[in-house]
Amino acid sequence: MLIILVVAALLGYRAISAVPSLLHTPLMSGMNALSGITVVGAVAVFVTAPEGASGWAAAALVLAMINVAGGFWVTERMLRMFKAKSSDITEEEVPWQ
Repeated sequence: MLIILVVAALLGYRAISAVPSLLHTPLMSGMNALSGITVVGAVAVFVTAPEGASGWAAAALVLAMINVAGGFWVTERMLRMFKAKSSDITEEEVPWQ
């Protein structure tokens, strides 16, 4: 299992380092969508978990939500890097601010 973890980490690092910096924000948005599916799965496990496993299911749900919230936070910070410097853009044109 440790070998699989090391190989997966090296392949992931190699794949991400090959992505141009301009494409990192859409890549992060896609991963947030995938993390949302993880939250749905954690909710399904929490609802159907037996009495003894409900603590583990709750922990999975909390960790999945932290992952999603952190992903949106990082994506928002990356989007701020592309924000125009001039003040001629109004609030209506950029609704997420």
